[in-house]
Amino acid sequence: MVLHGREAEEAAVAGLLARAWAGHGGALLLRGPAGIGKTELLDEAARRARTAGSDVRVLRATGTEAEAVLPFAALHLLLRPVLTAARLAALPAPQARALRGAFGLDEASPDDRFRTGLAVLTLLSDLAAEQPVLCLVDDVQWLDPSSAEALLFVARRLGDEPVALLLAARDGLPGAPAADPAPGLPDPLDLPGVPQVRPAALTPDAAGRLLDDRAPGLDPAVRTRLLDQSAGHPLSLVESVRALTADQRAGRAPLPCELPVPGRLLAAYRARIEDLPEARTALLVAAAAGGGHPGEIREAARALGAGDDALPAAERAGLVTLTSTAVHFRHPLVRAAAYQGADPRDRVAAHQALARVQEEAGGEPDRAAWHRAAAAPGPDEDVAARLEAAAESAWRRGAFAASAAAARRAAGLSPRPADRARRLLSAAQVAVTTGRVAEAGQLARQAAELTEDPGVRGLLAMVRAAVEDVGGHPRTAACLLLDHAEPLLEHDTPTAVSLLVLAARSAWSAGDAVLVHRVADVAGRVRPARRETTAPGAMAQLAAALRTAEETGGTAVPAPVPDGLAASLAALRAFVTDVLHHNPGSHLVRLLAADCAVLLGDDDAVLALATAEAARCRERSTVLSLPEVLHTLAQAHLTRGRPDAAAAIAAEAEATAGSLAGVAAATGPHPARRLTAVAARIAARTAALAGDDEGCRAALDRAAGVTGDPTGASGPATLALLDLGQGRHERALLRLEDARRAGAPAAAALLPATGDLVEAAVRAGVPERATAPLAAFTAWAGATGQPWAQAVALRCAALTGPGERAGERFAAALGHHRAAARPFEEARTQLLYGEWLRRARRRTEARPLLRHAHETFERLGAAPWAERARAELRAVGDTAPSAPAAPADPFAVLTAQERAVVRLAAAGTTNRDIAARLFLSPRTVEYHLYKAYPKLGIGSRRELATLKDQGTP
Repeated sequence: MVLHGREAEEAAVAGLLARAWAGHGGALLLRGPAGIGKTELLDEAARRARTAGSDVRVLRATGTEAEAVLPFAALHLLLRPVLTAARLAALPAPQARALRGAFGLDEASPDDRFRTGLAVLTLLSDLAAEQPVLCLVDDVQWLDPSSAEALLFVARRLGDEPVALLLAARDGLPGAPAADPAPGLPDPLDLPGVPQVRPAALTPDAAGRLLDDRAPGLDPAVRTRLLDQSAGHPLSLVESVRALTADQRAGRAPLPCELPVPGRLLAAYRARIEDLPEARTALLVAAAAGGGHPGEIREAARALGAGDDALPAAERAGLVTLTSTAVHFRHPLVRAAAYQGADPRDRVAAHQALARVQEEAGGEPDRAAWHRAAAAPGPDEDVAARLEAAAESAWRRGAFAASAAAARRAAGLSPRPADRARRLLSAAQVAVTTGRVAEAGQLARQAAELTEDPGVRGLLAMVRAAVEDVGGHPRTAACLLLDHAEPLLEHDTPTAVSLLVLAARSAWSAGDAVLVHRVADVAGRVRPARRETTAPGAMAQLAAALRTAEETGGTAVPAPVPDGLAASLAALRAFVTDVLHHNPGSHLVRLLAADCAVLLGDDDAVLALATAEAARCRERSTVLSLPEVLHTLAQAHLTRGRPDAAAAIAAEAEATAGSLAGVAAATGPHPARRLTAVAARIAARTAALAGDDEGCRAALDRAAGVTGDPTGASGPATLALLDLGQGRHERALLRLEDARRAGAPAAAALLPATGDLVEAAVRAGVPERATAPLAAFTAWAGATGQPWAQAVALRCAALTGPGERAGERFAAALGHHRAAARPFEEARTQLLYGEWLRRARRRTEARPLLRHAHETFERLGAAPWAERARAELRAVGDTAPSAPAAPADPFAVLTAQERAVVRLAAAGTTNRDIAARLFLSPRTVEYHLYKAYPKLGIGSRRELATLKDQGTP
């Protein structure tokens, strides 16, 4: 069939198919008003695929308004022809489990949200390895959000696959019949990264050719009127001709006063349905059923009095097409006319009949629940309970938008305010989990007005606090959590404890010592005491002890160890040990344990907790939790002198961010943005170490651009390290002093930067400004027993104390360094000791220290520090190696995803595992390796091991 006037659109579709058949697939969205010709373009693509050869596989699905709230309904319709047991078994086990769970074939987990999209990608990649694949999806505007999200995930990752995804969406929708309007759901037409083509009205010449093709021999006057009134709208033109009698076409009879022009097409279809009384009920049932099976539709229609010939009569009238598995409406407007043109009482009866049929079959309780909801005239607890169960089922399948919609509708049908509040709470929890924080806050506020139940209000406070945290208001979040934790201490201890754990992290993040103490006071009243509740008290006690140490540190020499310091650290250590070795607890508990391990200065515990939690997040695809964990893990590697490991994490974060960038754009902290910030902050720290002013500031600006936070928690310390390396000592000192003034928690968080503050103060000629912070650090280092901290404390004492004891303190510091694993700090101690020895004219003793420091700085890429060591070597008469030319970084020519793929491949990770970790298809992993090998000057995967041995990846 010739598509008149659609040359540009056909060229776009043909280009998509040609690129896909050549192995460079992609997606295209056709978007425009009803009847403009989008479906015909999809049909033409299918014809082109068939003429391209019998080896092209075509998969097709159409969204329906009745199924817009059913989890993964459209995706199942698209993939049903290829969902064989063998295909599913060929997928990686976690992906197969996620896909089976999404389609209700197996138990599912909420953690499968992103893994489901990855499973679809892998399935299509496997199919494409056998033959090119064309996926056609019509009426995208009515896709259920879970299907829309999965398809968008796939659409952005087809560049290396012989797969084409052609979508069509209508602008300007009528209301959905069986679906409750769900404000806040992701817009299915918001498809970032997918190009769009908008078919326009036909030109007069093209419209004339279409009319002549469909109705040759029209009377000229009739032809002119049809062209004028259709205004280039293809469907209007075709339906206008269809509505005319032979005499009207020949000009022998007057034309109707109202032809089915674009604004009246719906009415024209309604009139045609009214002319088929024997089929009217069956068409209504089919419209209400959405994608229901023909047998199910016939049975429901029969219960309403329709005869067995009803659907065949509609097919003979050209309104539907019947197959063994579906009833296809000729056009979506026919479906809308059948539903919206019916009497409201008939619509209710149709939904009730469909619900009964599905309940008797027993296979699709969620679908039946939505039909009951569509038929409910008002609040109905039985229907609300069914929808609540549907919401829980959707949650387990990772269909979060569908879960929220069902919970919202269940709330609307709940007769009792308490039940309505509970169900709104469920919807709010789903929304905040998926990053839709604005929607979550709105739902939580609505629920809070309906209940005085302390437990429900406490859970609502968690949602509202998450909204505040994301908005940059951790103090408000902590107060909310505390206010709702206290009433629950005696009645609902588990909820109270969860509130307190969150409050402790928010209060500490806010740097508010008073608030931290308030959290500790409330946590101390939990009876019996829980291990989680000991942490806030210990954190508050630690903050107070450090403040006392600072206050007394400038007046007493030596400063006394404040009361409570040892006890607070012992409590923190007991909590961390329990989580690490005995009872890992929830994700929140493990994050709190990692925070406490940082406060203990326990590098081993931080690394172990962060490594294990990152593995959990990757294995479960819980990317919403991944950014914070990866940042902690990268920092742990940097302190251990493993910049390559930190760079690998940065590459993973950046590559994963790129992979997730198109997933259901959220109004809140989208994981892609947060992962980008993680990569940027790691890059900033590395650049600071290297003395790269421009790179460091650009990376921090990049992080601020995606989070709204000017520097992030690590910003002041990163910029101070940059300034110190470049000799800007006063500026480094001011940065750290300003950051510490934020409060005792901030000062505690900056404890590891005390060595920078002391050196900056000494070199700026104001050592007295370091006295109080050093007193607190020294007390803390002694109480923790951490060798690296004791070494830094002794180094700082050597810099600030009496000169006659400096050498003794430097030597003692080096002894502690040997029991630690912070090479950068050890090299700094060696450099400063070497400088002191040179000034004391003990050059022979200084040389090995300076050489070792120089070698370490070079290995770590700390250029300004290496230059200082080199200058000191020259001063002691050593043959100092000149600054080596910066080695060409072979990875500089790789893209972010190529770097991530290469690093994982070099570590021995299989292609399928790399694909799962980076949310790519295995074929895309192969493609990235294929592109990377020539850039790296190697020819195979085996040679990556050589690069790894050289320390490059």
